[in-house]
Formats: sequence, C-alpha cells, structure tokens
Amino acid sequence: MPEFKRYQKKVNKRKRRKRLFLLFALPILLVGLSATAYGSYLFAKAKSVVNDSFEAVGDRHKSPLRDKQVDPKKDNFSILFMGVDDSDSRKFGNNTRTDALILATFNKKDKSVKMVSIPRDSRVYIPKEDRRTKINHAYVSGGTAGTIDTVENLFHVPVDYYVKINFKAFIEIVSALDGIEFDVPYDMVEKNSHDKHNAIVLKKGTQVLNGEEALAVARTRKQDSDIYRGQRQQEIMKAMISKAANISSIGKYGDLIEAVGNNMKTNLTFGELLSFYDYAAEGSNINIENFTIKGDDDTINGIYYYKLNDESVNDISDTLSKHLEVQTSTTEPEQQQN
Repeated sequence: MPEFKRYQKKVNKRKRRKRLFLLFALPILLVGLSATAYGSYLFAKAKSVVNDSFEAVGDRHKSPLRDKQVDPKKDNFSILFMGVDDSDSRKFGNNTRTDALILATFNKKDKSVKMVSIPRDSRVYIPKEDRRTKINHAYVSGGTAGTIDTVENLFHVPVDYYVKINFKAFIEIVSALDGIEFDVPYDMVEKNSHDKHNAIVLKKGTQVLNGEEALAVARTRKQDSDIYRGQRQQEIMKAMISKAANISSIGKYGDLIEAVGNNMKTNLTFGELLSFYDYAAEGSNINIENFTIKGDDDTINGIYYYKLNDESVNDISDTLSKHLEVQTSTTEPEQQQN
C-alpha cells in the first residue's frame, strides 16, 4: 500500500445522492410503511425510541447566532452529526472524544444539503478551555455543548441541532442487516470496539463483514489517512444503504430502529425529525454537496495537528452561511492566531 500524505489538500465537492439515507431512515420508514399492516406498530416504535433519545443541550433553546428558534418544517437549519468514540472498555467516561464531526446545512427552498467534514485533529480555538487544541478535545471538556460552541466559533454559523451516535450504533445496524458486502482495500489487523488489539484480521478483497469488522474497516487509518478513511466510510455507508433498501422483513426494520435509538442522543423532537422526509422525498434529485477543509500537517511540542487553512475555512463558512441565508459574523481574533 503506498504511503499517502496524512491529509489531502484538495477540496472534495462530490454529490452524495444516497449518503443521507441513514440520517433520514426513521421518517422514510414511518411514511413508507404507514400503508402497511405494520405501519402503526413501526410508527409507535420509532416515536418511542426518538423520545427516549432526546437530550437537550443544557438550557440552550436556540443558537446565540439566531434571532429566534428555527422550525425545520419551514426554515433552513443546520445539524452537527457527532460520532463519539465510546466503547464498553472506556465505560463511556471522561476520556470520550468525537471521532467524527460533520456539520450539515439544509435549505428548505432548494431541498439541498451541504456537508463539511471536520478532521478530528484540527487545531481550533475551544471557547470552553480558552485555548487552541484538537477539536476532538472539545467533547472532553465541554461535552455536546462544548463541541457545538467550538464548531459555531470555527465557522460562525448557527448549529441548530445535533445528532450524536456511538460505535455501538454502527455495529448494531450492520448486525441488524446480517452484515454488509464490502471490498476491503488491503490486509489489516485491527482492534475491536472493546479495544482488544489484533482482534480483527481481514484480507484484501470483497467479503461480507459483520458489525465489528465493518467498524474496524471504517476506523482504520494506519495505511492511508483521515481523508481516505472518510471516503472509505462513505463507501461503507453506501453498502449499508444498499442492504437496507432491500430489506423485506418487518422485523429487520424494527431492529434497525432499535439499533439507532438505543445508541443515539439528539435535541430533535420526533415531530422535527419528520421534517427530514421533505428532503428524502426528493430521492435522486436532491442536491447534496460534501466539502473537506484544506490544511497542512503541523507538529507543536511533539503533538500532531491538522492546521486548517484560514481561506478554506472562510470560504466554507461563507458557503454555509449563504445556504442557511444568514450573515456570517466577524471572525474572532483568537481564531487567527497560529
């Protein structure tokens, strides 16, 4: 396997037609199955797991960058998707960090979505700590609220909602699908979700992966980079979408709902979540763009960081602001310090 630069500098703006399926899974299932004999059962089940997953962000009712609280049924809005590095071996304790961060903006008129992936090693200003360090550390000191504040400070756009999912959700979704077929890019030996080293051994080539194996492939970056890992995660997502789209068993739908609900926290209410259907209903016509922030490798006091390119951050900030139809605030002085 050739050596790759840790982060690729080229901005990636590819359309992702089906990539949002799992984000829209519950409303699609609710509406699509409402005509079946089991529709009322699944509707009630989904409503129950979403209600159980609800978790407010302290006393925050709206972003400080908003004049009033948004209504996703009629307003443009944003969601911060947080993949949390939780595992039973860590006991979901104070060392938990965000392993993946994606900020998505939704434009009601255009039925379009724009997403930016934020590399976990990005060196940014963390308001909670009043210092610059890796963005995944914002969760350690400030939890969900601290991470939201950090992302808002980075892009100067409002974060209206969040969806937080841990590793268990990924494993249980793949397990509920009875595995997924995937072309493993190279031989690998990885730890499992319990941090047991060398527990996952895979050979290069197309094969059916169980939940633990799919997670290992999604997490690894030993032989390439976070940029390639992100692309690999998107391919795994497509494999999950393909399998989920062909499910014929109502029982499997129930398992999928439980897999998401048991491992998700969000400040979206059940009614607000149903607003996603307006976007999902666009099908292949939905306009989805994905952005990657340009930057450079950097080492400070022996610690690796991804130094974000200010121009790239500002360009993405402007793009997201226009998409939300809000004005970008003035950049804070501490964000300009390197």
